[in-house]
Amino acid sequence: MSQKQIRNFCIIAHIDHGKSTLADRLLESTRALHERQMKNQTLDDMDLERERGITIKSHAIRFDYRADDGEVYNLNLIDTPGHVDFTYEVSRSLSACEGALLVVDASQGIEAQTVSNLYLAIENDLQIIPVINKIDLPVARTDEVAKEIIDLLGCKREEIIFCSAKQGIGIHDLLETIVRQIPPPRGAVDAPLRAMIFDSTYDPYKGTAAYIRVVDGSIRKGMTIKFRSHGKEFEVDEVGFRRLKYFPTAILETGQVGYIFAAIKHVGDAKVGDTITDAVRPADKPLPGFVEIKPMVFAGIYPAVAEDYTQLRDALEKLKLNDASLDFVPETSVALGFGFRCGFLGLLHMEIITERLAREYNQYIINTVPNVEYHVYSESGEKKRVDSPSQLPAPGDIERVEEPVVDSQIITPPEYIGNIMKLAGDRRGQYKNTEYLSTTRANLSFSFPLAEVIFDFHDKLKSVTRGYASFDYSIPHYVPAKLVKLDILVNSDPVDALSVILHKDKAFYYGRALCEKLQTLIPRQMFEVVIQATIGNKIISRSVVRALRKNVTAKCYGGDITRKRKLLERQKEGKKRMKQIGTVEIPQEAFLAALKLERT
Repeated sequence: MSQKQIRNFCIIAHIDHGKSTLADRLLESTRALHERQMKNQTLDDMDLERERGITIKSHAIRFDYRADDGEVYNLNLIDTPGHVDFTYEVSRSLSACEGALLVVDASQGIEAQTVSNLYLAIENDLQIIPVINKIDLPVARTDEVAKEIIDLLGCKREEIIFCSAKQGIGIHDLLETIVRQIPPPRGAVDAPLRAMIFDSTYDPYKGTAAYIRVVDGSIRKGMTIKFRSHGKEFEVDEVGFRRLKYFPTAILETGQVGYIFAAIKHVGDAKVGDTITDAVRPADKPLPGFVEIKPMVFAGIYPAVAEDYTQLRDALEKLKLNDASLDFVPETSVALGFGFRCGFLGLLHMEIITERLAREYNQYIINTVPNVEYHVYSESGEKKRVDSPSQLPAPGDIERVEEPVVDSQIITPPEYIGNIMKLAGDRRGQYKNTEYLSTTRANLSFSFPLAEVIFDFHDKLKSVTRGYASFDYSIPHYVPAKLVKLDILVNSDPVDALSVILHKDKAFYYGRALCEKLQTLIPRQMFEVVIQATIGNKIISRSVVRALRKNVTAKCYGGDITRKRKLLERQKEGKKRMKQIGTVEIPQEAFLAALKLERT
């Protein structure tokens, strides 16, 4: 097919603005799939995606459309993840397109993620088609939302497509706008092969499937290809395109979107954003924009039952086959035994992995408190990356510690600005500026330490704004900060799984709250249990679980008082000896409580 008849586009939107439903209607109206294949959120094939209403794994699908001018166009829809944790994958999917549908909910208007993804699309020089969805809702604010889009994009009202994905209204006009406004792909047909990987997945029979956009040249079965990031070479076994299933073809040409199988055993070899070229006739330079995906949040994952360690390791290895961004290494904890230190793209990514471990592999696990990665500089100037409190050097060896800081956007009705300012102050936020999108929407810009926003910040924001505010943040940069390691001691023994790295000003309040919480959760023993929060050698908080007392003098009926004193002294000595050799078992609820505890 000629390049002039190819259109590559994606859909960008905030969570729950109807992106997946709109994709369903596009497929349905072009008869790309049989009726028996159609279902709600057709491109979302995970139960978690359907339950949460979000796209976790990006998908690509090809369908043909006969336009009003009589031409048949080859449309490639590249669906993108919808959460900030997957921003890099979104940026690579956008770079594989020439156009983007900017979908905005007619009842909710422009949200923070809408703006963030729009900026990514503009950076990739995409043709933006504004779409107002859900115009059939009784609470739709079509005119107000249209004005917000006009102010944001500088477009005209007649350039906006008004539609209802659920009812199928405006879908024909949208398809016509796609073929008319989105430019065909540009690329040199005769140039050496350059194809960009925008996603990859694992097939148990064929190995890794790399989803690619061919920028220059062509790729066919039997070619020997080379990955520019690591230099490995593979022979192509199969090329083709996707319509939920794999459809093999003889060749993928310039501008086309499809997949390849090349006996790639590890999904980590097909890195998102990497360039594929011909091993015999390689291209001079790779495509721009590739970076290694690095985990942002780290947490320990331990089996609830120690005997399940091997099964947990097997489950993590199977999950990594389909998710190259998951990192894990073995780790040992005094309190929890053998487990794994895992790296995630964000807190949502961590929730998804732990949920999948429970559902798909029947693993009952304990999570430690999540941490971000810090840069620690020693007195000699040596830099060390620290993602666990146990890795932090002694205070005397540290010259400075740098923490990740993110630039964020909060879009809210103006009446909640005061509440947001107070919340931002509690979370060490630095105010930048306010921009009014309309009379009813304000865009607040802040910079926050990443550790302050990955826990419950989004929940608190929704609470203080009655659910009207939306939040989005960017990839972090590092700045110096006053950080300390807080340890929890139970009868003078450190519980390493409860240790955290946090800001010095908040350490006392967090330590006191955690000690008080543990006091209610640790069951009473026959001896006194002392819980202490410490920073280095300094105790900043202390709580005590009182001992159970057996009435040893109950059998004494009268007689000399020395008989009772003798029994009480013997009991006191026994309790002291029991405290020295006895162990306190920390219940699982204590570790869960640490996850939910506020850090303010």
